[in-house]
Amino acid sequence: MAENTNIVLASRPDSTGTIEIVPEVLEVILGIAAVNVDGVYQMRGSLASSINAWFGRANRGKGVTVTVDGDQVHADVYVYLNYGVSVPKVALAIQKTLREQLLFMTDLELAQVDVHVVGVVPEKAPAVDKTDLFKDDEEDETTEEDD
Repeated sequence: MAENTNIVLASRPDSTGTIEIVPEVLEVILGIAAVNVDGVYQMRGSLASSINAWFGRANRGKGVTVTVDGDQVHADVYVYLNYGVSVPKVALAIQKTLREQLLFMTDLELAQVDVHVVGVVPEKAPAVDKTDLFKDDEEDETTEEDD
């Protein structure tokens, strides 16, 4: 028999039943929140998420792994950061944002958020104009001044 890994939210006296959340839903919530933090380039994906992206199906929970241990929820977040950002500041912002979003959306508190920086992505250099590849800038400046 399969183990029930759904997270049961605290029952309220005025409710008519229980509310259960699948951990994959928490991964989607945390994945969307992490991508929106300034300095995050993208989340780490797997082969399955890459194949799904080729077919046009976005996997919003990629790069996030949620584990539930009793009443505690732990999250591992795998991110690529933009070049030039402060890694500790962005990591702390990710932790803060994920805790706030999960609490706001589900009333669950994250006991631990581990941020794994997988890589840093440099800014793209401007494309080189192949027609002006061997153009001499000094000659152009002197002809403009003569006019």
